[in-house]
Amino acid sequence: MFRTILSRPKSVSVLAVGSGAYFAQSFLSTAHAESKEAPKAFAGFGFTTLRLHSTTDVNHNTKRLVFEFPDPTATSGLSLTSALLTITRPEGRWLPVPRPYTPISDLNQAGFIEFMVKKYPDGKASTHIHSLVPGDTLTFATALKGHAWTPNQARQVYLIAGGAGITPIYQLAQGILNNPADQTKINLVFGVNTERDLLLREELESFKARFPDRFEYTYVVSHPEGKGEGFQTGYITKELLGGVLKDAEAKVFVCGPPAMETSLVGSGGGILAQLGFEKSQVVKF
Repeated sequence: MFRTILSRPKSVSVLAVGSGAYFAQSFLSTAHAESKEAPKAFAGFGFTTLRLHSTTDVNHNTKRLVFEFPDPTATSGLSLTSALLTITRPEGRWLPVPRPYTPISDLNQAGFIEFMVKKYPDGKASTHIHSLVPGDTLTFATALKGHAWTPNQARQVYLIAGGAGITPIYQLAQGILNNPADQTKINLVFGVNTERDLLLREELESFKARFPDRFEYTYVVSHPEGKGEGFQTGYITKELLGGVLKDAEAKVFVCGPPAMETSLVGSGGGILAQLGFEKSQVVKF
């Protein structure tokens, strides 16, 4: 459900993803410590146009984009798990193109919001977004709420992501781990085509370093380009998941390409049902 977008004269809508720690320090230093509650950039209905601060190439088809809030003390106002609807007007199209995308920055971060956007060969929206340069603008519409996560909603969660589907999965993991009141344990299975597609790898591995008893991950690469270490070769199969998903009471979150989601939670039951998980335990983004 969550992905990314934009338009010319670069006043449109998009979602991107990224880390940008130094941006956080810059904006946080200007926040009003005495303010009881920071203003919300996305409060209620309507449209919000943001200026693109910076972009970073992640790999051959993915960028991270950082957008500034007009008020540097504002936070997003979004809740776990949320996406934003972006409205772009790609060149040559009369009608706007709406697309939902998931922020990857901490939703409580002041001053900015980040997205990670994958460019698809025929993706008019993603192609337009990739054409944006700092100073251009993008318009965001109403926030789209996903699963309403509350702290300690489950003792254990399993996160299964494929490709660009890592963005909502990452948002949930980050929100859980950054909340001192939430002690939920997380086990991630992330499947991609090549090592270059292991998006947010540095951030995910920092979770393991910071929360060794609460965060585990398994990378699965179907077409490795070298003899890299730290991942399994192949696909996300029943056998692989059977060795990871061992808590029968856990919640399972899934986001990835249609074929992967169908194999996991298809109408006929899918792999998760075969492993004993009820529909009520599974959330598909």
